[in-house]
Amino acid sequence: LSKVLDLPPENLIKSISAVPVSKKRHVADFQLSIASVTEGSSSDCLAQDLNLQAQKIADRLKCDAVVSEISAGPGTVNFTINRELLAKTVLQQVLKDGSEYGVKSELFSKVPRQKAVIEFSSPNIAKKFHIGHLRSTIVGNFIANLKVALGHEVTRINYLGDWGMQFGLLGVGFQRFGNKDKLKSSPLQHLFEVYVQINKAAEDENTKKLAKDFFRKLEEHDEQILSLWKQFRDFSIEEYIRVYKRLGVHFDEYSGESFYQEKSQEVLKMLKDKGLLQKTVKGTGIVDLSEKKDLSLFSTVMRSDGTSLYITRQVSPSVDLAAAIDRMNKHSCDTMIYVTDKSQSNHFWHLFQILKLMGYDWAERCQHVSFGLVQGMKTRRGEVIFLEDVLNEVRSRMLQNMASAKTTKEIEDPMETAEKVGLAALIIQDFRGLLSSDYQFSWDRALQSRGDTGVFLQYTHARLH
Repeated sequence: LSKVLDLPPENLIKSISAVPVSKKRHVADFQLSIASVTEGSSSDCLAQDLNLQAQKIADRLKCDAVVSEISAGPGTVNFTINRELLAKTVLQQVLKDGSEYGVKSELFSKVPRQKAVIEFSSPNIAKKFHIGHLRSTIVGNFIANLKVALGHEVTRINYLGDWGMQFGLLGVGFQRFGNKDKLKSSPLQHLFEVYVQINKAAEDENTKKLAKDFFRKLEEHDEQILSLWKQFRDFSIEEYIRVYKRLGVHFDEYSGESFYQEKSQEVLKMLKDKGLLQKTVKGTGIVDLSEKKDLSLFSTVMRSDGTSLYITRQVSPSVDLAAAIDRMNKHSCDTMIYVTDKSQSNHFWHLFQILKLMGYDWAERCQHVSFGLVQGMKTRRGEVIFLEDVLNEVRSRMLQNMASAKTTKEIEDPMETAEKVGLAALIIQDFRGLLSSDYQFSWDRALQSRGDTGVFLQYTHARLH
């Protein structure tokens, strides 16, 4: 090109662009814009003149070992790269760079290195690990991996639902129905079973009273009660770590609502001292978020008895305020990301607005990454209750598909292969559509061996090796 157009290579680079890949038709890989290199060209230049010039230039150019096809387009000269050479060059670079392939590019060399705190997954102890938690785990881990690949320092936090009145009920339930051996061997399942059993008896006034007393003692740090609660939490975390490992996920911190009970009281005092905390007629504490300060929009942060709200994120951001402030003080991060479903968008908007009112400029660097809801995910045993149920189901279905496929070769460890391919299917399925969109989950669609699926991706990867 440089010789044909009598222009230095550096003048041509900005005029050559990559052509977007199209599934519907064959397209070239790169194209040269004639208008940008033609001397004296202007917006008034006739399209037919540009097309004619493009054809003349294309006719003068010859293919070589790198370029396999040259053609003229509407005002462009199109170049197709030798596929065999391209594949060989890319694969050599992939093998050379390993896991760093793609991020060594000059495109990322000037990206400033940052500290990021990412909170994701966040299940509730003794409750269902619903599909929203699974999607949060997949999306949050993906974001964390991207940031690490770009050289950022990332802290992954799992913020557990490990506090609240439900633990009063769970404690009473465990005293009635619990088994310490089952708690050690299968904590998540056993605590859930206990919670279901005690909930059936929760309408009984005596049970309600016992649950309140148990939680009151927990708040007062009664040694025996606190020890039992700690076992609930510690055994659950141990099992979560084991199950997350199957997904290729790890966390740097296992935090939770329990960590911020005292600090949430300090936050309430800060709100009061700054004149932001107001009381309603019923005695609940609120923060006015309205532009006109007419209480047309407010956030409830305190019960009428003076304690901070923490039961669910949808109710109040008071404990999350304490957590956010503590994390920023501890990590001095450049960005703080929360990954949850879109039903919690309002909660995080409230949280960030209150932080701004409190004078924390870094609230602008807080971000809620929301995602759509997933419907229809069930195992053969019924509704999804535990993450491990999903992982076992995908492995089982993949194993069955492999056994029935005529092209499946003899494999050294079919279970391990089924797990890896199945998990890829689960993860890729989650990224096929828009992140914000709800979608209907289908095992058959997720485990297809053709098309844009994790199964096809893994099979392609295997063929390359």
